[in-house]
Amino acid sequence: MLLKSRIKLCPKILEHRRFLVTSPPASQSFRKWYQQLWTTERTNLPPYNHFTQIGDPVLRQQAALVPEEHIKSPEIEAIVEQMVRVLRKFDCVGIAAPQIGVSLRIIAIEFKGSIRKDLPEVVYQTRQMSELPLTVYINPVLTVTNYTKLKHPEGCMSVRGYSAEVERFEGIKLSGINQQGAKSELALSGWNARIAQHEMDHLEGKLYTDHMDRSTFSCTCWEAVNTKSGRVEIPFYK
Repeated sequence: MLLKSRIKLCPKILEHRRFLVTSPPASQSFRKWYQQLWTTERTNLPPYNHFTQIGDPVLRQQAALVPEEHIKSPEIEAIVEQMVRVLRKFDCVGIAAPQIGVSLRIIAIEFKGSIRKDLPEVVYQTRQMSELPLTVYINPVLTVTNYTKLKHPEGCMSVRGYSAEVERFEGIKLSGINQQGAKSELALSGWNARIAQHEMDHLEGKLYTDHMDRSTFSCTCWEAVNTKSGRVEIPFYK
């Protein structure tokens, strides 16, 4: 957070760099495409166990809908499980499938009650934070229910080490297919609405840097950089 027809994984070379592109050709089945992701002949390919970073083309693609006939498939179940695994491994509150290298319209959000003890109470209240159990949506649709905009600092695990203030709508409604494969709707407000909007942006190939107040963009560890004479590392693994 604050950090989605048929699909094919196609490598192509452009300017001496290797890109992974997902597209929905009729020539290859979803199941065959998925099996290619996990073949032992390929290494370090999606679904990743880390967050893709800004610059990766997958973060700028409009993610594809999960075919209706595959929503309850073992392949989609495995992708969702991987998303949740990465979400919790990095102690995040939201993740979208493109962030593990899979250009499909799937998001997962979770705001644990334990986060509250790590934040000043004034921050928790001002940002309208509240606990939210793990929530997964496949092919989600977002509808704005409260057009009041709130501006708060926001970060993203795909833009590691930076943050900026971003305006988001105060209230939204999510609809789509939940982790159990059933149609579902969920009304969210405050910080949880922000998380959902952030993750939905990922499905459209957008990042918070596209919406941010550029004057507030900053390195989250700038003070440590000064204190430690620049000897600071930003990890992309955990």
